[in-house]
Amino acid sequence: MRFKNTASLGITNYGKRGMNLEDDINLSNKFYLNQNKAVIYKKPTPITIVKVNYPNREHAVIKEAYFKTPSTTDYNGIYKGKYIDFEAKETKLTSFPLTNIHEHQINHLRKIEEHGGIGFLIVRFVKFNKTFLLESNKLFSFLDTTKRKSIPLAYFEKQGHLIKDKYQPRVDYLQVIDKLYKGDLL
Repeated sequence: MRFKNTASLGITNYGKRGMNLEDDINLSNKFYLNQNKAVIYKKPTPITIVKVNYPNREHAVIKEAYFKTPSTTDYNGIYKGKYIDFEAKETKLTSFPLTNIHEHQINHLRKIEEHGGIGFLIVRFVKFNKTFLLESNKLFSFLDTTKRKSIPLAYFEKQGHLIKDKYQPRVDYLQVIDKLYKGDLL
């Protein structure tokens, strides 16, 4: 007998517990690198260290720091000779709040597209366990034609590309890139 609602039976589902989109993408990128498929890394957040407790090298602790400059996007790298740059976000809502992506990140993605790179967003709707790739030009189209403060899930379902969960890689966004750019990639 199968039960759809295991919570009502007092059974706890530990699947994907502690995992988030960034962890899944980092594991996917590690898989891509190990398979020699792509070289894509998470960009470090630029900080300026002000105070460090430095009793010895192994036990140095940053006590005070601040963000140097606004960062661009989360990830960048190269795939089949093309530069890739993207931002990854999660939302627990039924829409993606535009406050989750900053103007300098949007401008950065515009520059990526302008120079022939591949730019996009990966957004996970946690409540629905759905992850989408939204090409930057579809993001720009939404921003340029509406005054809304969030992008509804329906827009991602219509204009974006669903990325199905897998074992390896967890978030196979390169499969979507292959479909979108099949004539432009090697």
